[in-house]
Amino acid sequence: MSKTKRYSPKKNLLPNSSKGKLLYIFLIPLFLSVTIALFQTSIKAFLLNIVSFSLFLVVVYVAKKGFLQEEMYNQNTFSKAPSIPYKTLGGYLLGGATFFTAFIAGEQTLIKSAFLALISIVGYYLYYGFDPKKDKFENLGDISAEFVLETINEAKTKLALVENDMREIKDMLLHEKLNIAVDKAKKILQTIQEDPKDVRVSRKFLIVYIDGIAKVTNAYTDLEESSIDTKTKKKLHKLMDDVEQRFDKEIIRLKGNNHFDLDVHIDVLKEQIKH
Repeated sequence: MSKTKRYSPKKNLLPNSSKGKLLYIFLIPLFLSVTIALFQTSIKAFLLNIVSFSLFLVVVYVAKKGFLQEEMYNQNTFSKAPSIPYKTLGGYLLGGATFFTAFIAGEQTLIKSAFLALISIVGYYLYYGFDPKKDKFENLGDISAEFVLETINEAKTKLALVENDMREIKDMLLHEKLNIAVDKAKKILQTIQEDPKDVRVSRKFLIVYIDGIAKVTNAYTDLEESSIDTKTKKKLHKLMDDVEQRFDKEIIRLKGNNHFDLDVHIDVLKEQIKH
């Protein structure tokens, strides 16, 4: 009996940044203020504290988005700087939320409220820093950064789908072979990021093979695993062996190109020294 499932990610495929936990401290006193105002039936205080609490929730959301962008930027050898500086926006929003809470909700003086807002912004940037501003593009040659990023991101999305489906596969041998294939595919992606000149040749290989694996694992998990016969499982095992060999050849090819480039640079340097 088959299960109905769409060919789409089951979970969020993006990493979850652990940064920003300190920002939740701002929410604790505001939550207590909202609760106290509610029990005291002070409508004005309740509404103002609700607004303040909501503003700080927005700060946490925007800042966490910025931290996630930064984490992904740092993890990738080849990456664009964030187009929207969410981390920086989070700092300014923190200042605005602090000013509102102090001046409007807390009825503090304008100067004191502005000072607290400034302190919160400065503290935020001293602790978390600014958004990355420099693109990490090297060894591009005549290839556009957008083309390389599109290829890498498409391959990573497909690999995330495979890893997501692997959680449901109980056949340990198939799971192990898939794990090996995914690791080798990631190695190929890393090699391309370090030297993107080969991306045109590798694009079709990456997309076709990784997409093929994703479709196989998706079709596999669409079925009840107990209903898949031994013959079909053996065919899958053989298929994954072939995929592993093909990935090994691609890794050797990419490394061979790098050795060729090194030889060319050495020969050019020799000629320059002679003259």
